[in-house]
Amino acid sequence: MDKSLDEMIKTQKKTRSKAKPARRRSSGVKQQLIGKGAPAAAASPSTKAARKAAAAVAPAATTPQPADKIIVSNLPLDVTEAQIKDLFQTTVGPLRAVQLNYDASGRSKGVATVHFQRKGDGTKAFQQYNNRLIDGKRPMKVEIVISTPVAQPSLAARVAPAPVAAAVAPKTAKKVKKPAKKGRKKAEPRPAKTAADLDAEMEDYTASNAPAAA
Repeated sequence: MDKSLDEMIKTQKKTRSKAKPARRRSSGVKQQLIGKGAPAAAASPSTKAARKAAAAVAPAATTPQPADKIIVSNLPLDVTEAQIKDLFQTTVGPLRAVQLNYDASGRSKGVATVHFQRKGDGTKAFQQYNNRLIDGKRPMKVEIVISTPVAQPSLAARVAPAPVAAAVAPKTAKKVKKPAKKGRKKAEPRPAKTAADLDAEMEDYTASNAPAAA
């Protein structure tokens, strides 16, 4: 109460000026909190992307179905059937057949079909040799051939049905009446002649056959 009015006003200004930095500090702390929370929110898309990438890789890791036949392509043109047979027979398993494809001029197409004796050896060859480099620069391609059995129709379904005329028994067959020929009329019965008619006909016959008068 002993202070003058000017001193009191100065004191109030000082207290107000001291209170302002406190507000700035509080606002700065808020910004720091927001800044700290921002990276956490931004990290969620990367997590989703990682999950999507993992889901996309998962189907590729599935094991192919067991098979006994493969197609090998991108082979060098100087590779022979004997070399292909030796490779897969010694490293995978026994074979049924090996067929190398040729063009019209007898040149190799670099594609061969390999048929194994055991089911599953084709899958083993795929896992072992697909994309393996030949001569250090040419990737060998291996494809699994899955044969789907086709249901064959029975012989009864393939035989044509019997003709309708032959299926009818001879006893039950009906006789077909022949149609009457057109243009001829049935002769009507003549009426019976009386004695008077016969006498008249006799007189006419005698008169017509009598010799002429001299």
